[in-house]
Amino acid sequence: MPKRNLAARAGHWSARHRKTAIFGWLAFVVIAFVLGGAIGTNSLEPEDTGNGSSAVADKAIAAADFPDKADEQVLVTARDGGLKASDPQFRQGVDTVVAQLQKTKHVEEIASPYEQGNEGQISKGQDAALVTFSIKGDSDATDERVDSTLNATKAAQQQHPDLRIEQFGDASADKALSASLDDDFKRAEFLSLPITLIILIVAFGALVAAGVPLLLGITAVIGTLGLVAPISQIIPMEESAASVILLIGLAVGVDYSLFYLRRKMEERDAGRSSEAALEFAAATSGKAVLISGLTVLIAMAGMFIAGNAVFTSFAVGTMLVVAVAMLGSVTVLPAVISKLGDKVEKGRVPFIGRLRHRNHGESRVWNFVIDRSLRRPVLAVVLSAGFLLLLAYPALHMRTVNPGAAGLPHDLPIMQTYERIQDEFPGGPMPAIVAIQAKDVTTPEVQDGIKALIADASGPTSTIVSPNKEVAIVSIPLPGNGTDDASEAALATLRDKTIPATIDRVPGAEANVTGMTAGSKDFNDRMNSRLPFVFAFVLGLAFLLLLVTFRSIVIPLKAIVLNLLSVGAAYGVMTWIFQDGHLEGLLNFESVGGITSWLPLFMFVILFGLSMDYHVFILSRIREAFDRGESTEDAVAHGIKATAGVVTSAAIVMVAVFAIFATLSMIEFKQMGVGLAVAILLDATLVRAVLLPAAMKLLGERNWYLPRGLRWLPKWDHEPTPEPVHA
Repeated sequence: MPKRNLAARAGHWSARHRKTAIFGWLAFVVIAFVLGGAIGTNSLEPEDTGNGSSAVADKAIAAADFPDKADEQVLVTARDGGLKASDPQFRQGVDTVVAQLQKTKHVEEIASPYEQGNEGQISKGQDAALVTFSIKGDSDATDERVDSTLNATKAAQQQHPDLRIEQFGDASADKALSASLDDDFKRAEFLSLPITLIILIVAFGALVAAGVPLLLGITAVIGTLGLVAPISQIIPMEESAASVILLIGLAVGVDYSLFYLRRKMEERDAGRSSEAALEFAAATSGKAVLISGLTVLIAMAGMFIAGNAVFTSFAVGTMLVVAVAMLGSVTVLPAVISKLGDKVEKGRVPFIGRLRHRNHGESRVWNFVIDRSLRRPVLAVVLSAGFLLLLAYPALHMRTVNPGAAGLPHDLPIMQTYERIQDEFPGGPMPAIVAIQAKDVTTPEVQDGIKALIADASGPTSTIVSPNKEVAIVSIPLPGNGTDDASEAALATLRDKTIPATIDRVPGAEANVTGMTAGSKDFNDRMNSRLPFVFAFVLGLAFLLLLVTFRSIVIPLKAIVLNLLSVGAAYGVMTWIFQDGHLEGLLNFESVGGITSWLPLFMFVILFGLSMDYHVFILSRIREAFDRGESTEDAVAHGIKATAGVVTSAAIVMVAVFAIFATLSMIEFKQMGVGLAVAILLDATLVRAVLLPAAMKLLGERNWYLPRGLRWLPKWDHEPTPEPVHA
């Protein structure tokens, strides 16, 4: 039997104290979930999510105690294009809108385009007009109150069928988009669990065995969501962190259970008793799970270096769910497997169950592929690496953007309204917001500076003063869609020329710019500056962990190179599709000219962690065989063939779940789904079954090279002499 390492001791205890382990785990999950629900999750405030000058502006605005409200606008246009804003029929429609809004509760600051000083609310072509107003209340209140304003707009539309009367604004857009996103996520969650179960049934051929990994993943996610609540009181969580926890929790929970359970089944097929097979699985796959989990934790920790509160919350959530899944896999999982015994293969599915029962170990298909890779290693390395580099090539011109409104689903009526407003009043829906701070922003000097600031504005502007007169918000339209080159050029002019020449010259005044364009620019700048440090941190610590684990300097270097190849290929495919605009019809999207700015860093840490999961599991089996005295080539062949089936099953689960995200309506989720699915698919097939075995054969004994100066490192036995098995 293998030596009693930490995982083996934990598995041994769990199998001997099954009731304690199982009920203890369930108690932990229930208590954590109930406690978390009672405490509640503290969410990140919008002003805490930004970077740079825009973050300074956001915090200044939030601290100034402006009245809570949501700004809205109603666009009035002629359906046939024949009417002009000066025509009586057109004006009657605008007056009807104003009258309907005046009768609506909680509506204030109604501004008609025909009032003096509001001439900018009529388009240059005189064929469109804006009625602006605000709804009193915080975001929760305006989410409810916006319905009455939408009804007022609808009533005006019914009275003037010859006009197009439609509403867009903070509350109306948020309500429509939230409903769309909720539907998307409900569909994703509804599909992910049954799809995962179906794949696991195919993988194991038995209903009971398929349910074990899914239960571990679900309970790990539930427990983590409970633990996040008290932690969020110190480190606030981004709202979408729960979805990321679900995604990663299911992935690693299913992976670890698959590795553990499949190894136990293999050892039973080899003739070991159920108890001995479980002990063997605990000492080998259990240990691999711990090492894999540590590499995933290292990768996720890289998000702390991003220097953004959203990534910090993602790091906390993902690291916590990986740690919980690791804990469950070496404690409660052995207890469940021990309790089930051979009944774990109950509920066999016809044909699939018989096929899987005959073959818990090596796969014929992968045996064929791996044998060919080992037979012609040079050709395998050249072709597979060349193909991955070809896929990665488009990433050389990857451009990161905040897609903003352009990345939202264009088939929603609210977004079609936004696009019509943008056409008639460029920059109006997503203006630059200049936050001006001074002891008193109402003084003549500051007011003159504000007038000079907005003198050259290309559209309607507005200025709001805080109750304490210390902050003024100036809205200035920018050309473009908010995140394109035109918008960024206008932002640069505003920040570098207009503000220094106007308001910055007022003694005691400070101006910072926020809004969609500024926030996107500042976030991109922060990500681009921090990305090299994230890479260095993750790659460096992963190298050290693998160096100590496998006592080789070549193994960690090769692992890093292979993982970077699969990540690079995913970047390239994303760039080719979403930046260059290929497959738009198939994936139902419109190119936004780049990749969502947060995705490259997020995908790197996620993919590096999950890829290392597979790599450590496979290398552990190779090292086991090598330590038993097999040659490197035989050890490679045995280790990869023995793990190919389970790695493929785990990968298919993740590819299927990630592919669901590619069907969602927002462009950033489509990009994430395609990128993650492509990377995992390539990593589990081409990299692990072709490139890895061929590269290891070419390196031969050099795979285990350790410089003399590092031979003091502790030696971990991967598998001593196995016990005799039954005939």
